[in-house]
Amino acid sequence: MGEVITTDYDRLASLRKLTHILYALYAIFWLTGGITALIAIVIGYVKRDDTQGTLYASHFAWQIRSFWWSVAWAILGGMLFVTVFLIPLAFAVWGVLSLWMLYRIVKGWLYLNDSKPMYPDQRF
Repeated sequence: MGEVITTDYDRLASLRKLTHILYALYAIFWLTGGITALIAIVIGYVKRDDTQGTLYASHFAWQIRSFWWSVAWAILGGMLFVTVFLIPLAFAVWGVLSLWMLYRIVKGWLYLNDSKPMYPDQRF
């Protein structure tokens, strides 16, 4: 049997494709009740080490941070919701959260399309 040799170009092309897929999973989480975001975060953590030293590492960090901040704000909205008098505030938090996540997804995807890192001054 022949040995499969993976070039650096193949590795980077694979990581680029995977990063696009993860942005897509985050983008469709509104339609799936969040299950695709859970899939994306698991894949992000599993493959994060493979991205070290590439521009994709910053995209994985961006996606992971976006996920956890959205969970924190969603929980805050839920806590406000259970206090009957703060229900309108809960919906406001969830609305802002939805717009913020849309911004994070769009910005990240555009940067990925332009082959730009999300955090140009940081090493991953």
